[in-house]
Amino acid sequence: MLVDDQELMRMGFRMVLDAQEDLEVIGEAGDGDAAVRLAAKLQPDVVLMDVRMPLLDGVEATKRITGDGSSKVLVMTTFDLDEYVLAALRNGASGFLLKDTPPADLVSALRAVASGDAVVSPSVTRRLLERFLGSPESGQLRDAAVLEVLTEREREVLVLVAKGMSNAEIAKTLFLSEATVKTHVGRILSKLDLRDRVQAVVLAYETGLVRPGDA
Repeated sequence: MLVDDQELMRMGFRMVLDAQEDLEVIGEAGDGDAAVRLAAKLQPDVVLMDVRMPLLDGVEATKRITGDGSSKVLVMTTFDLDEYVLAALRNGASGFLLKDTPPADLVSALRAVASGDAVVSPSVTRRLLERFLGSPESGQLRDAAVLEVLTEREREVLVLVAKGMSNAEIAKTLFLSEATVKTHVGRILSKLDLRDRVQAVVLAYETGLVRPGDA
């Protein structure tokens, strides 16, 4: 489902997505309020969500749509460091894209989110979190005790995930197979009741496991 207050933007996305055999646009909305109502009716696999819209912004719409777990949300922004994006991630979004993302990358991102993956570039995720979540005024810190359910190895993996490393890079750093790293990441998400990799990164910063500026 496409959600953007600019009709031309929705038309452009629809043209790209309708050309794919495995993707189908089943609905469009021009504001967050309409998006929430339409998503409840259509139950799309993924909602491509703008953040700045009239009536109800994309952050609150994301929170409401992802609340029952029936749809995943991929938010869009014009700027790669946008406070609205972090708010959307905190409220259930599975990642974000810039609006100038190449069509092929948009398609890949939607497929990834539909399969349960996160699509935010690790390096961009880190910059975003360091700017907004890592600031003293963010006021969003959480008790590190929530991490006590993790084994020492799982904490090591979470640290590297939060530092922007891919599974392949983590495997090389810890001298593990990529499959083993993937298993560890899955267990981390399960133990901490997290939806995806993006939420794991957010939690790592919120608990102070990783701090802005860490190498």
